[in-house]
Amino acid sequence: MFVQAQCKGHQVTGLRVGAANARRYFPRDIAAIELQLDHLRIECRLSPDFWEGQPEIHDPRLCLWLTSKQLNGNTWRLPVYLAMIRVGENAFRLEPASWKHPSRIRHAADTVLPRRAA
Repeated sequence: MFVQAQCKGHQVTGLRVGAANARRYFPRDIAAIELQLDHLRIECRLSPDFWEGQPEIHDPRLCLWLTSKQLNGNTWRLPVYLAMIRVGENAFRLEPASWKHPSRIRHAADTVLPRRAA
């Protein structure tokens, strides 16, 4: 699925998942998801508003990671799209996607990988 970085001025504030993606990929009974950001894995809580018209993910660590990527030199004037790829149950890998031509982005099939035993 493809999501959009949310920005206020030059500050990244989170990810907008979109209502259709929220309904399709996120069961209502989950309270948090795991995001893989390069080598870092974080757990992000989903607010009750996530399913009530505000399908957004906010986490300070996520915002720092997005800012550190500088997202292809985008000066925050254009929407920044990211690929959010399923890597397990309630777990996703986040990676930059082409923001210049979002209409040309093909929706990759979800890849479900087995979870490693802890």
